Amino acid sequence: MDQKNVWIGTNWKMNKGPAEAIAAARALATFRPPEGIRCFLTPPATSLRDVCSVLEGSPMMVGAQNMFWEDSGAWTGEISGPMVVECGASTVLLGHSERRQHFGETDWTVNLKVHAALRHGLRPLICIGDTLDEFEAGVSQETLARQTKIALHGVSPEDLERVVVIYEPVWAIGSAGRPAEAPFVSGIHTELRSVVREIAGESGVRIPLLYGGSVSQANICDYVVLPDVDGVLAGRGGWDPADFMKLVACVSELVSAKVDA
Repeated sequence: MDQKNVWIGTNWKMNKGPAEAIAAARALATFRPPEGIRCFLTPPATSLRDVCSVLEGSPMMVGAQNMFWEDSGAWTGEISGPMVVECGASTVLLGHSERRQHFGETDWTVNLKVHAALRHGLRPLICIGDTLDEFEAGVSQETLARQTKIALHGVSPEDLERVVVIYEPVWAIGSAGRPAEAPFVSGIHTELRSVVREIAGESGVRIPLLYGGSVSQANICDYVVLPDVDGVLAGRGGWDPADFMKLVACVSELVSAKVDA
């Protein structure tokens, strides 16, 4: 468990061009989450620099939604770690299931990107997730363990402490997704904690484990109160700045109990 913070983030996906993103960032610029809550968002690449500029100096961390593992070269359509850093971002989302499903992302390309992100001082937010077929076949734990172990392969103990792992069931995200039941998430995260301990030793308890998948104001507390869930990544439930701040407000009353757990 992250002993100091509960993480709350939102992934804007392919939404909010520069004008809309700037307006949303301005709405969040004066927002100050309560002590013990760390907030982040990931705008699309076309809005990354603008959002970083608006939120510079605020407690809101800003990350890219993806990056390539090479620093430069003939990689049409890609953005590199140095480009993400130059935009002002401090984090990067890697391995999202939509990247895996539609754009050929693999466990091993995620590993390459994790190393590249760390090399450039970015905090990797590593997404892992099981498909509906895997869930129904009862092999979710095996799938998630494989994805986690490969993503973190070769990462030094020092760098492991900069990593965040996000469990996003493929069957729970998107407009047609259904939220995972809290007891199921609890079991998954307990096993994930064992996996990161196996990888990192006792320092594994300091790797934040987040849940993402149809997170809303109605269910966010059900997840955050779980002992091995260190926060959430919301999609459409946090796209609107007012809704994002409400998500934080929902959790704020639980933070003291969570930190003491």
